[in-house]
Amino acid sequence: MSSEPTQTSVYVHFPWCARKCPYCDFATEPIRATALPHERYAEAVLRELEARATDLQGRELTSIFFGGGTPSLWGPAALKRTLRGITGAFERVHDELEVTVECNPSSLTQENAALLREAGVGRLSIGVQSLRDPHLQFLGRLHDSNRAVAALEEAVAQMPRVSADLMFGMPGQTLEELGEDIARIAETGVRHVSAYALTIEEKTMFGSLHRAGKLRVAPEEQYADLFEHAERCFADLGWAHYEVSNYAAEAEESRHNLHYWRGGAYVGLGAAAVGCLDDGPGHATRWRNEPNPQRYLEQSTLEAEIEELGPEEIVREALMLGLRTMEGMNLAATKTRAGRDPKAGREQDLERAIEKGNLEQVGNWLRVPQDRWLKLDGIVRDLF
Repeated sequence: MSSEPTQTSVYVHFPWCARKCPYCDFATEPIRATALPHERYAEAVLRELEARATDLQGRELTSIFFGGGTPSLWGPAALKRTLRGITGAFERVHDELEVTVECNPSSLTQENAALLREAGVGRLSIGVQSLRDPHLQFLGRLHDSNRAVAALEEAVAQMPRVSADLMFGMPGQTLEELGEDIARIAETGVRHVSAYALTIEEKTMFGSLHRAGKLRVAPEEQYADLFEHAERCFADLGWAHYEVSNYAAEAEESRHNLHYWRGGAYVGLGAAAVGCLDDGPGHATRWRNEPNPQRYLEQSTLEAEIEELGPEEIVREALMLGLRTMEGMNLAATKTRAGRDPKAGREQDLERAIEKGNLEQVGNWLRVPQDRWLKLDGIVRDLF
C-alpha cells in the first residue's frame, strides 16, 4: 500500500510532563499538574489550525496523534475541543479515522480512559517501558510494575485499540526478563507493542552521566541479542514485525505511523511540533514550531524553522523511512512524490546492496530483508 497524495495526518504535540525522564531528548518540560494551561493550550492549537486553513484545502484527514510529553495530563474536555476543531478543519475525514493519545501509567485512570473514548479517541499508546521495578527505577519512571500492568488492563477495558511502549537494553537486563515482559503485556489484551532500544542521547541527564563515566550501559552485543529475542517472542505470538521497532497482531498496525513511514503528508500542531506538506511533485515544505511552550501560547512567532525539500531530499526521506518497514519503500509512489526516479544516480549503490543481500526489489517495492535489520542504519547510509 501507499498513502494517497491528498491523505493527511495530524500530529499534536503536548509539551509538558510530570517529570522529565533522564533518557528523554524530546521537546518537553516538567510541570505541576495545577499549573497546566489546559484551555489556553487548546486555544493556541486551534489558533494555529486556523492559520493553516489554506494548506488543508482539498486534503483528507486520515489520523490524529496526540504525542508529547504526556497528553494524558491534558484535561479531556480541552483535548476533545482540540480534536473536534481538527476534524472540522478538513473537507473530508476518513471513514476509519484513527485517533491516538500517548499516556503514562502514572496519569492514566480508567475514568480518564473512558472520558478520552467519549471525546473520540479510539487508540491509546501507553509508555510502560518495563514491567520490572529495578528497570523502571533506573529509567526514572513515576510508576511501578503493578501500576504498569493495571494501566494496560484499564485501557483495554475502555478502548478498542491499545499499544504499549517497551524499552530494552537496560544494564543487566536478561533475555528471560524481556520475554516475560512481552508475554505479560500480551496477556493484558494489548495487541501492539513499540519496542525501543535504550539510546543515550547527548542532551539528556543520561548523556551527561555517560560522558562523566557515571552511567553503566549495556554492551552492543546485548542490544542485538535482546532485539533478536524480542523478535522471536512476538513471532511466537503470531504478531507481525512490521517496522524495525514495532510489532502488531493482525490488523493492529498503527495507521498514523504507517502513513508517516510511507512518506505521507502530515500537519504538526503545538509547541515544537514538526509538519511536512507536499506541494506538487518534487516539492514539499517542512516546518518546526516554536519550541518554547510559553512563547507558543502567546504565538508571537509560530514556526521556528522552515525548510523547502526538493526531489533529492524527498527521495532520501523515503529511503530512510520506508526501508524501516517490512513492506519497504514503494518506488512508484516515491517517483510520483519526488517528480523523478528514486533509483537515478544511485544505481551502482543499489546493485551492490542487492548483491550483498542487504536489499531486495520485489515489483515496485524496495526493502531490507528482516534478517539484516540490525544493520539497517549502515545500509540506508550507503544509499545516500
